[in-house]
Amino acid sequence: MTPSNPAPADPAFDNLKLELRRGCLTMAVLAALRAEQYGYTLRKLLAERGLEVDEGTLYPLLRRLETQGLLVSEWREEGKRNKRFYSLSVDGSRMLDQLLAEWRRIDRSLNDIVTEMHHGSARAVSCRRLSSSFPGRQQDDIVRELSENLLAEMENRAEDLGRPLTEAEQADILTCCSAPRPR
Repeated sequence: MTPSNPAPADPAFDNLKLELRRGCLTMAVLAALRAEQYGYTLRKLLAERGLEVDEGTLYPLLRRLETQGLLVSEWREEGKRNKRFYSLSVDGSRMLDQLLAEWRRIDRSLNDIVTEMHHGSARAVSCRRLSSSFPGRQQDDIVRELSENLLAEMENRAEDLGRPLTEAEQADILTCCSAPRPR
């Protein structure tokens, strides 16, 4: 499809996208409110990072999060206007840490599933499992390097044998390289 001919609306996709955005938006708001913001600047910050949100969605969400004790707010005059400033509460900070840990777990699992289904092998999954004990920023680099090394080892072995490797042979290479054996 070209930009002049956008794809027709798909109600099923739109509904699923909305479900996905709801949880992500809550986490994004909590993360953004580690630094104090008022509603307009929060909306602008989220939009700049690709999460556009209507006022009719944001303000009820802020009120709900405050009612749950995850945010605190304060009215202040700024530029001759009263503005309500929001920030993360202590409980909100704890909740954000828990949600981010869960998000990372889900992300790793989803990446494993997508990668395994896409590549048809356990190589990428094993690399991801090996790297999971490293800080997040290093994980992708580690996965890439491990994956490249394992792929090279598998290609060398296949070349030596003069044929493609079986799944059992690939699993043996993963085991030899200390990767967890696929289930």
